[in-house]
Amino acid sequence: MNIICYLRFVIWNFGNIMSNTTKIKAGIIGGAGYGGGEMIRILLNHPDVELSYVHSRSHAGESLDAVHTDLIGDTDLHFTDNFDWKVDVLFLCMGHGESKKLLTEQSIPAEVHIIDLSQDFRLGEQTDNRTFVYGLPEWKREEIKKAHDIANPGCFATAIQLGLLPLAKAGFLKEIHTTGITGSTGAGQKLQPTTQHSWRSGNVNAYKTLAHQHLKEITQTLKALQPDFNAPLNFVPWRGDFTRGIFITSYLYCDLSLENAYKLYHDFYAGHPFTHVSEKMIDLKQVVNTNKCLIHLEKVNNKLVIHSIDDNLLKGASGQAVQNMNLMMGLEETAGLKLKSIVF
Repeated sequence: MNIICYLRFVIWNFGNIMSNTTKIKAGIIGGAGYGGGEMIRILLNHPDVELSYVHSRSHAGESLDAVHTDLIGDTDLHFTDNFDWKVDVLFLCMGHGESKKLLTEQSIPAEVHIIDLSQDFRLGEQTDNRTFVYGLPEWKREEIKKAHDIANPGCFATAIQLGLLPLAKAGFLKEIHTTGITGSTGAGQKLQPTTQHSWRSGNVNAYKTLAHQHLKEITQTLKALQPDFNAPLNFVPWRGDFTRGIFITSYLYCDLSLENAYKLYHDFYAGHPFTHVSEKMIDLKQVVNTNKCLIHLEKVNNKLVIHSIDDNLLKGASGQAVQNMNLMMGLEETAGLKLKSIVF
């Protein structure tokens, strides 16, 4: 081996050693569901993360690809029912109420960062001396950078809020009417009558009319940006005949011209890598399998109509959680999240 080849080898090997020693160690608790599966897929391909373990009580001992079959050939990891706190970041992908229970029952070291994907801490709740910052980067990017623990927003909440944040910041909110349709993955992996293919196929129905659980966190955000906002937020969610994605349409009375509305939105989201304002009509397939949110505006007489779309498992859940981790840990915000939509 000549001296030039030897030096190249030394530099390459040193780079690999440094890369491996500086990677963030991450763990996932509740990795068997849809959100957990997406989290695994992102972290396995994240350039700055080492996925240390994935916890699941129901699948302990099984390989990850036995449950998430898309991971075949990607990893040799197996689910475990043991907790390992020797990680930098812990993603909680459990059902609502389970995160609070875990933090009450387990002594998780204070230095471990927690990103919770349930609704347990979205309204400012605290436990175990931890304060959770609401993880909507387009609103709280600077707070997230300084945060120790994150409460990840809900899927419907993300799409609705991103459609309304610029109006709230400018003080234009009045009574809001919103409809939204979501795919079957939004209901989780546990079998229910309304998630079965025979029921879902060729079918659409409304549920939790004007009473969806995400209304509280949405209202909390809008009032923080526009303190005098006391009008109703009327939300009707629908179950759709597809697997993933959310399409939201909101409208309200607004004196802004369409041109000025677009300027308001373009200015607000300038510099945010995942939320894009389109002056052409948007399609759900543009965001499926990505961490993007797309927004399109229409003006009909004196009403402003806001369409906003995202993937409920990515920007609405695991993708946004990784985006929050990137910001919190000082990484490039888009690291591991440059994902291509399926389109066709």
